[in-house]
Amino acid sequence: MDIEDWGLIPYQEALTRQLEKVENVAAGGSDTLIFCSHPPVVTLGRGTQPGDVQSWTGEKIEISRGGRATYHGPSQIVIYPILNLNIKRKTLPERDLHSYLRILEDTIVQTLKEFGLNSEVRSVQSGAEGPSLTGVWVSEPNGTDKKIASIGIAVKKWVTYHGIALNLKHDPTAFVGIRPCGFSTDVMTSVEEQWRNTEGVSKGNGFVMPDRKVIQNVFAELISKAISYQ
Repeated sequence: MDIEDWGLIPYQEALTRQLEKVENVAAGGSDTLIFCSHPPVVTLGRGTQPGDVQSWTGEKIEISRGGRATYHGPSQIVIYPILNLNIKRKTLPERDLHSYLRILEDTIVQTLKEFGLNSEVRSVQSGAEGPSLTGVWVSEPNGTDKKIASIGIAVKKWVTYHGIALNLKHDPTAFVGIRPCGFSTDVMTSVEEQWRNTEGVSKGNGFVMPDRKVIQNVFAELISKAISYQ
């Protein structure tokens, strides 16, 4: 798997480059794992509903991924796996989007665990009419559930694009003016916030607040194992 870091890149430019990668992978090129972040933007997935965008006045882009409206910004690590699902893998059946989505969630959980942060996945939907619980969640000591990573995917020719937004740094302006994935803004949290709130970490049990590059490296290693061809 090729690994690329695009740094801070406008969303539309990143989407164009993703689609170029999709065509390359579909034609037999190597799977590619892309890391980046974006200037502030709200993306509107296929499931976006009236009321998801409220007072947000910045850039909005309609896109083809699943899910509803969400925010992207410099405080996130955005991860775009460009994978050929036509290929049989040891842990991932061919053309199985559900299993692929679960692998993305589980890999984020395992990545955060490497740095002493506990997180989990939830059932797909919070209720018959409720928003999707796809993504990665943390439970705070007071029992409050918070979302630390959002996931929305799409495929073209059975090659994946779009992916994961992991909230790394606390940004009080992020998600303001929208209902991210159908939830209130205060549901969202970040690695930095959870780092401060996690008792075991704050007492210095050998963990260090990870930076962007370190998290990316751990995720890349874990996802490579999770989608092994062998």
